[in-house]
Amino acid sequence: MAKAEKRGYRKFDPATYIDTAEDAAHYLAAAAEGGDAAHFAKALGDVARSRSMAQIADKTGMTREGLYKALSGSGNPSLATAMRVMTALGLKLDVKTAAKKKAPKKAA
Repeated sequence: MAKAEKRGYRKFDPATYIDTAEDAAHYLAAAAEGGDAAHFAKALGDVARSRSMAQIADKTGMTREGLYKALSGSGNPSLATAMRVMTALGLKLDVKTAAKKKAPKKAA
């Protein structure tokens, strides 16, 4: 038994806090900002679990097990899989230009 479980603590599960489509969109946008594909896949998995992985599997035509594997921290889903999951969640990808850093002013 893990130390935290012995003390009565539960492992933090972000899926329990994602209640609305807006929550999901903000959560995924924040995950995408880091540029880490594995982190984004895990966040997408959290959102899918918050909505019922079985329903998402049904809508995407994938197995529940396949989704859990692809959307884990160690999974590497294809872009097609990620897009199918996002569509099943009622979300869409919104691409924007990256914010440019301002160059420091030169001394006169």
